[in-house]
Amino acid sequence: MDRAFFRVKYADTEELHPEPCAASGWGTEHMRGLAVSGALAREAERTIDTIGRHDLQPARWTVDLFRAAKMRPSVTSATVVRDGPRLCLIDAVLNQDGQPVARASALYLRPSATPDGTVWSGGASPTPPEARTPPPDRERLYLDPGRGWGEWTEGFQHSERKQIWHFPIPVVEGETVTPFQLAASVADVTNLIANLGSAGLEYINPDVTLAMARLPESTGLGLALTERVEQQGLAVGTAVVFDRRGVLGTVTASALANARRTVGRYALRRL
Repeated sequence: MDRAFFRVKYADTEELHPEPCAASGWGTEHMRGLAVSGALAREAERTIDTIGRHDLQPARWTVDLFRAAKMRPSVTSATVVRDGPRLCLIDAVLNQDGQPVARASALYLRPSATPDGTVWSGGASPTPPEARTPPPDRERLYLDPGRGWGEWTEGFQHSERKQIWHFPIPVVEGETVTPFQLAASVADVTNLIANLGSAGLEYINPDVTLAMARLPESTGLGLALTERVEQQGLAVGTAVVFDRRGVLGTVTASALANARRTVGRYALRRL
């Protein structure tokens, strides 16, 4: 895919300037959560490279979207909170106009041998779509229970446990999207599959938490909803994350009712 969420410009520091595909379905002046999470993941990865902790892999990624990120130049920074023998904890922040609008926490762990004991596993095994090269403007596929994987359908919107398959979008123009950046970006789409209903999308997510036992190994990544609860305008959705090898982790997103700004069908593809 030729598109990217940002292009880099340098002033006193590196600035990420959002490209059109970073615009959100909640409003063209707003930035998509995918772009924000991807930019923060890129900063966390650069930090782990700088300190030389190539023995670790990302295991947990939490993003707090506490202000509406705008389609404006953005600056990311990161701090190493703890660098230990078996883990590293990194905090990252995305600033616009000198003000923080989102933050993230990345927990990196060191892999080791799996113990011999048998432990229960949920056994979720979503089936990915047939491998094929997507059209240049295609970001994702939707699972219609009656038709299979393909374009958006009414069957997808009204299905209960929704599934999507997302193709990679580079965070920065000219850079190859990494497996971690792909997973961090796509995790934000959990709000869509968890909270899309008969009236459209009436919830907005202020956070997302991704937990992974391994990194993605394919050029696409899927989300399959496993649980959703709601009470008094608050909702929580959980999905498994899968690639062509199988399930690699879970995502949980909390959400707030936002019925006055419901996102309709045609804007949903921008979330």
